[in-house]
Amino acid sequence: MIPRHLSAAVLEALGDTPVVLLHGARQTGKTTLAKHLASGEHPRRYLTLDDVSVLSAAGQDPAGFLAGLEGPIVLDEVQRAPELFLAIKSEVDRSPAPGRFLLTGSADVLLLPRLSESLAGRMEILTLWPLSQGEITGTRESFLDVVFARPAPKFPANADQWSSVTARVLLGGYPPVLNRPSQERRRAWFGSYLTTTLQRDVRDLANIEDLTALPRLLSLVAARSCSLLNFAELSRSIGIPQSTLKRYLTLLETTFLVQVLPAWSANLGKRLVKSPKILLNDTGLMAHLLGLNEERLKADPMLMGPLLENFVALELRKQAAWSRTRPQAFHFRLPAGEEVDLVLEDSAGNLVGIEVKASATVTTKDFKGLRALADLAGPRFRRGIVLYTGASSIPFATNLHAVPVSALWHRF
Repeated sequence: MIPRHLSAAVLEALGDTPVVLLHGARQTGKTTLAKHLASGEHPRRYLTLDDVSVLSAAGQDPAGFLAGLEGPIVLDEVQRAPELFLAIKSEVDRSPAPGRFLLTGSADVLLLPRLSESLAGRMEILTLWPLSQGEITGTRESFLDVVFARPAPKFPANADQWSSVTARVLLGGYPPVLNRPSQERRRAWFGSYLTTTLQRDVRDLANIEDLTALPRLLSLVAARSCSLLNFAELSRSIGIPQSTLKRYLTLLETTFLVQVLPAWSANLGKRLVKSPKILLNDTGLMAHLLGLNEERLKADPMLMGPLLENFVALELRKQAAWSRTRPQAFHFRLPAGEEVDLVLEDSAGNLVGIEVKASATVTTKDFKGLRALADLAGPRFRRGIVLYTGASSIPFATNLHAVPVSALWHRF
């Protein structure tokens, strides 16, 4: 098993919380991690609701099913029997011992209020994303903590060539893909994965009349990744009503295939009304949907821009799960056109701006959006960073730096 940086957080939660939910997209390693923890520091019985017999027992009589289980339990793919959540609540209210239930699920219960509200105050929720670059290489990344630190850190020079960065982006982080050396075998895996996820998980969550629209919608999202979410334009492109489109996008977000990046504003109330950006959960999947490979990226380098921005956003979202800082991520755009790809905000309101550039050169113009953010945020602005594919870390001002993108996964 590839060690997961989230393991420590799961163990910590099991030590003081009755129910811990480990959720994320299918095939990200939730079952592997849960079984590993269940056979080690927190021994417990493992049951999966992918087993027809277990699913039948849990669905027909949830209370009786749980009453027949003794000791700590792992319940895998718990979203398949939503009736269990109320039964678990009753069990926890009767015996609130920490670490009683370790649940895994391939649906975001935060987007399924009926499930999340039933265990409010009794459950800690952790998200397992596809493998981070540090997990792949055996390095615990600390980029997020470093960029918020004072004084300014010493950023490393680039140890990864353009071809290496491209290979990382195209591969993505799904564990099963890492063992497939050829592009053809990876393409076959992603094709089967999408069919299974869209045909099975979405059908479990909702009664969708036209499942054929979902793969087309996902491809459209891939083509518009890191762009503002425009429901009217997407609706026209795919030929379905906006109400249906919003429902479908919510389902894709619920199954962790699609993520949204909200807008940052100094006015907290405006953050909810400004348009978010839309992201895919893995750049290997994104490249598959767009038919991208190294040859196409060499022939048309402009295609790398959205792919690299999506890659950076995902790596930072993964690292936020185990960093000390745990910042929230946003994007920033002013009416005059200044924008910043990623704005990270810590709990104290301090900001770090991240601009992503798929180029080996950086100029002062690349800091235009970061300077606008700094002017607006004032003393809350900690620093601005342009992540690029060049080799050197270059200071452009006291709090403005050009940094190789490989700093994301190198040890400081």
